Order: sequence, then structure tokens, then C-alpha cells
Amino acid sequence: MKEKIVLCWSGGKDSALALHRLQQNPCYEVVSLLTTCNEHFQRVSMHGVRISLAQRQARSIGVPLDIIGLSEQASNDEYQAKMSDYLLARKREGVIGTAFGDIFLEDLKRWREANLATIGMRGIFPLWKENTSRLVDEFLSLGFSSITCCVNDAYLDESSVGRLIDKDFIAALPRGVDPCGENGEFHTFAFDGPIFKQPVRFLVGQTVYRPLEGAQPLASATKGFWFCDLLEC
Repeated sequence: MKEKIVLCWSGGKDSALALHRLQQNPCYEVVSLLTTCNEHFQRVSMHGVRISLAQRQARSIGVPLDIIGLSEQASNDEYQAKMSDYLLARKREGVIGTAFGDIFLEDLKRWREANLATIGMRGIFPLWKENTSRLVDEFLSLGFSSITCCVNDAYLDESSVGRLIDKDFIAALPRGVDPCGENGEFHTFAFDGPIFKQPVRFLVGQTVYRPLEGAQPLASATKGFWFCDLLEC
């Protein structure tokens, strides 16, 4: 019998590739996708994509999307409390674990696993410790399509947001930028590929710069983020 799991879903390329891997694995059944969103703006956390487009992704995939709404200035405590409440409810329905598209951020993996352990669940990491250049090649060779929806200004400029992820984009990345953006250099929106029954339609809207709020660590070169507003069509 397949183990029932939830996949934390950002809507980006790593989430999409992780889902594809899980759907090919006879050990697991992904019963739902889970995303967090800013309740005020109704956008996916970090990526800034409209939650309505994430819902379109889920409908095309054919897996339900569960949404945890967070306040505009959500704390870690709020995140953990709401996540625990959600996962405990799913555990009572037979869900045994939560999957993530993380690749090599050790501290984040340990934090996720520690939080899951407190409620008796485990983490599944289908892309863990794989070479990110090979992962991007696999993503593209499988026929996936994605677009950058957010870039970190410490690594990339305005011209990099709203770009299709292809071999030219990867080849042009500055030295030191991870091909999967695993250090937060860029985020993406996946809209076509083997997990989708049909492409997710959208229009590329306005590009907006959002500076970081409040004091930042002196070592941080990040001053803000460029976002590309993706619109329903």
C-alpha cells in the first residue's frame, strides 16, 4: 500500500520536479499540495505569485491544493503553529509525512525534520543532495516549462525576472549563482510539463521592485527583490 504524503508546493520548478519524482515512485501517494500565502495580498509566500494561479496549477495537475494563510508580517511561531495544526489534521486522515523540494540547505532540512518529529511525522526529500546542474537539465529534458517570478538583487537584476528557464538562461547566470536558485537567487513558476494535464495559461504583467524592510545583517548584500506580476488570462 502506498504511503500518503503531502508535498509543500511553491509552484516553482523544484516543487514540480519533486512532484514528478514522487508520482513515479510506487511507495508514495501525494494526496495534496500545500502552500502558504500572504493573506493580505493573496500571493504565494516568497514567490509573490497570485494564489489563483497556484490553484490553476493544482487543477491542471489533478491534486488538491491546501492553503495556509499567514498574516502580512508572519512570525516563525505563527508559521509553525498553523503548519502543525494542518499536519496534525492530515495525520488523523492517514498522512505519514511531508515532502519538500529542498536540495542542499542542511539547516533548513534539519529544521523541517525537527518540526515534523514533534508531531510524529517525517520528511521526504526527493531531490536531496543532487547536482543542481543535472537537475535543471533533467527538468528541461522532461519537457517542463517555467518562468522566473522573483529574483534577489544581490545576484540578478531586473532583466532576469520574467525570463523563461532554458539553457540560455542557465548559461548566462553569473558565477556563483546556483543553477536551481537554491540559495534564494531566484524563484520560478512552473506552467507546463509531464505533471500537468494542460499548460497553465498566464500573462506576464508589470515588474515591481520591493526593498527589504527593517534592519538587515551587515553581511547581507540583498537590498530587495524584483517581482514579475503574473496575471490570469
